[in-house]
Amino acid sequence: MAELPTIAEAQQLILERVRPLPAEKVPLEEAGRRVLAEAATSLTDLPPFPSSAMDGFAVRAADTPGELPVVFRIAAGRPAPRPLGPGEAMAIATGGVVPEGADAVIPVEYVVEYDNSVAIPAGSMAGANVRPRGGDLRAGDIVAGPGTRLGPAHLGALAAAGVATVACGAEPRAAVLATGTELRRPGESLGPGEVYEANGLILAAQLESAGARVERLAAVADDEDAHREAIARGLEHDVLVTSGGVSVGPHDLVRRVERKLGVEEVLWRVAVKPGKPLSFGVRNSTLVFGLPGNPVSSLVGFELFVRPAILALQGQGEPLPRFEPGRLAAAVRQSSDREQLVRARTKPGEGEAVELEPLTGQESHMIARAAGADALVLVPRGEGELPAGTRVRYLRLAG
Repeated sequence: MAELPTIAEAQQLILERVRPLPAEKVPLEEAGRRVLAEAATSLTDLPPFPSSAMDGFAVRAADTPGELPVVFRIAAGRPAPRPLGPGEAMAIATGGVVPEGADAVIPVEYVVEYDNSVAIPAGSMAGANVRPRGGDLRAGDIVAGPGTRLGPAHLGALAAAGVATVACGAEPRAAVLATGTELRRPGESLGPGEVYEANGLILAAQLESAGARVERLAAVADDEDAHREAIARGLEHDVLVTSGGVSVGPHDLVRRVERKLGVEEVLWRVAVKPGKPLSFGVRNSTLVFGLPGNPVSSLVGFELFVRPAILALQGQGEPLPRFEPGRLAAAVRQSSDREQLVRARTKPGEGEAVELEPLTGQESHMIARAAGADALVLVPRGEGELPAGTRVRYLRLAG
């Protein structure tokens, strides 16, 4: 039997099949969490004029120390009517235009102000508390490059640079389909052998957090005709994510139906715990993911394999999960044939290392216990256990 692909190998197989979606123009006000398809450049110098970093007095440094007449008061947005002459001072607000002729600003707390003059007890240096024009960036400079996922700081920088619209990768259209005769909607009465359907809600929330527009399809029973109708509808999207029905039981119909609908299966099963029976395929440009029915397996499989694909569709430069260094707070047993993702809570540790406390109840059906986790600890395959204090890598779970 061929060895199953590792997490990294499966991620590579998936990303090789991803083609970024076309770019579209987006108003800056609606571009939060979108991914830039083209570089966004500044329309202006930033700041666009020499400005004061303090409330104080604009002066010539050569005139300090000394007592100077205050000839004008400069408010933000209202420049001085004339240049500053030798032996003069002008009061200025933070962000105000430093007048021509001035080369320093003395903070208000460092002076003694009289009715129409100011006493400056200490000398100043040219450039003190003056923000030079273009000190942050120049007109035409790149504010954010292609592949950047726009966060609050990016949006602020783009707005300050005068950018009104940006070119972003289109938001992927994603469909979510949960399968299983045993599934019931929350709030309905449960019969013998039935459970409430949770995976669809989990996956929809994960997809939305990755930037997709989501349609939740109604859960389907273990019936081939019902599967065919729902999967065919899902294949009209950029991404179809199913939950359940991807193993080898007689009622696991998803992969069989997908093959009949023209889906080319790229991989099935990955050397990971939880989430081994994951499938991935393509039909034309549609990416098709089959995640296991156990809720934790589904959640982990999404973070490792689906989220990177959703980000890559939008053109994000580095779509793979970012694992960070940490240290185990308790021992963890290894698996001889699979890498594991262990649910854990983070807590401050000694020095810079984050302590990772594994949760009790790591079985893949225990979604209630998994809700207490804010991290997934990557445990490499091995024969023994990793003792407390072992340095490991972990993935933060989005809140």
